[in-house]
Amino acid sequence: MKATRRSRKILQYKINLGRAGLILLGIALACFGLKGFLLPNHFIDGGITGISLLTFQLTESTGIPVSVWLVLFNIPFIILGAKQIGKRFAIVTSIAIVVLAATIYFVQFPVITNDKLLTAIFGGFFLGAGIGLAIRGGCVIDGTEILAVYLNRKSILSMGDIILLINVVIFLLAAFVLGIETALYSILTYLSASKTVDFIIQGIEEYTGVTIVSAKSTQIRDAITKNLGRGVTIYKGERGFESSQFKSKDIDIIFTVVTRLEVSKLKQEVALIDHKAFIVMSTISDTKGGIIKPRPLH
Repeated sequence: MKATRRSRKILQYKINLGRAGLILLGIALACFGLKGFLLPNHFIDGGITGISLLTFQLTESTGIPVSVWLVLFNIPFIILGAKQIGKRFAIVTSIAIVVLAATIYFVQFPVITNDKLLTAIFGGFFLGAGIGLAIRGGCVIDGTEILAVYLNRKSILSMGDIILLINVVIFLLAAFVLGIETALYSILTYLSASKTVDFIIQGIEEYTGVTIVSAKSTQIRDAITKNLGRGVTIYKGERGFESSQFKSKDIDIIFTVVTRLEVSKLKQEVALIDHKAFIVMSTISDTKGGIIKPRPLH
């Protein structure tokens, strides 16, 4: 029993250490994107970070650093996160945002370029990579996602719709304050950052759930397990229409999870067995357990 508890503590320690490493790396990349690209060129991003950058540029003459605005604007969302997600999440997020603000204030980063297009693309890339890694580590360094989760529960809008509406307001304000050209480049920055966040969280090995209905389910199941090395789940179903290809009213429905890069090979395997098979595919943001780890491509 003691050995089991000790091994659990060691495993938990390793997990926490890995998460802390992801968060610190995320903070470093976000700071590099901000100070190396966006701040020197007066660009902004979307979300709370964008609001902080916009406010900093409007009040630059007061001498208040952007770090202060980052902390102040995120405080309400940290409180909201404590209520909606949990105190542990709020504490880790608070620490991450304070470290981010302190790093921006105290650490000097070289200005990489003054080219507007490069600034928009790579500034957004590094900022998005930082935000994505922080999320992988179990916190956020931009409170927009917390607000979206809260409003999603209170309205009919999806989280994507809410984030989009927030950013539309931010960039409309930026167009009036900073000029249309800067606002357009800032939109490009946001798109670059958001796509990078998606890539960091989901990765190139984004998972796809595949449901297959076929009269030759046994052969297809064997092909998936043997040729692709993937696990399958069999649902017992009942056909809803008359068809000569099904000898019985009862049918086996196959469900499996593959990476995006394996979808083509899976469809090929199914087509070789039953080209009339009914296939439904859907994107899965994350999985745990089972036979889902990436295998070499054939």
